[in-house]
Amino acid sequence: MEAAASEIRSPPPALGVRPLSSALGAEILGIDLSDDIDARMFAQIRDAWHQNLVIVLRGQNLSEEDQVRFAEKFGPPAVIHTKQFVRNHPAVMLISNVREDGKPIGALPDGEMHFHTDQCHQERPAMASMLYALEVPRAGGNTLFANGYTAYETLPAEIQRHIDGRKALNAYDYETAAMKRGTRPAPGVPSYAHPVVRTHPATGRKALYVNRLMTVRIEGLPAQESDELLTILFDHQERREFIYEHVWRAGDLVMWDNRCTLHARTDFSPDERRLMRRVTILGEKPV
Repeated sequence: MEAAASEIRSPPPALGVRPLSSALGAEILGIDLSDDIDARMFAQIRDAWHQNLVIVLRGQNLSEEDQVRFAEKFGPPAVIHTKQFVRNHPAVMLISNVREDGKPIGALPDGEMHFHTDQCHQERPAMASMLYALEVPRAGGNTLFANGYTAYETLPAEIQRHIDGRKALNAYDYETAAMKRGTRPAPGVPSYAHPVVRTHPATGRKALYVNRLMTVRIEGLPAQESDELLTILFDHQERREFIYEHVWRAGDLVMWDNRCTLHARTDFSPDERRLMRRVTILGEKPV
């Protein structure tokens, strides 16, 4: 009886975690996400995610339901408004340059994208994004991840003091896929003001929360000062030493924390297929 009780109380096996860069990112080893994960193993995965900001699980063979089941352990999936890019599960959106009848079957089909955080133009941006690779080009289409904690912590003290407590307007124009500094969002373009520096609710750490793709201006500053300060912040947060570049393989599942990272995409040939499935997890209002 004592031996049986000891076996019941034995700790779970330690999760295999391999750092991917000195900036951020880690590969989780030995996990098959097509199987359900018990609560103790999930707690280790979540802790590794909080510590490393981006986690990668390679060699996965996942249905849409498998992907959503894993995502739902972190929180409820966000609503997908672009229904034309949904095939089966309502929480799964295709990201792809594949075209049928001359139209892309997925969102964000072509070329590179500037650094950004997902859904920062909404009141409750995505807490996390989860991308699963089905088809990848032979070269390019890599995803760059930048560490928002390090970007904030390495700013000069006078800039930290200048931006703490301020808000910035974020907007996303789906027609042009970006906003231009010094412009006002067109009527109907989704936009929302969030703190320039946000505090992560789980770790308590501060992260720089502006981005080149969607941050229009810092509120309460003259236009020129806002533009100049944003340029300094963008250039700083995109420094190479803050970045992990993920080179995709089919079967990769990558999940990142939008509350403390930014991501961008490198260019790739329009003649090669790129097909991904994305699930985003609803977050809280930034503070």
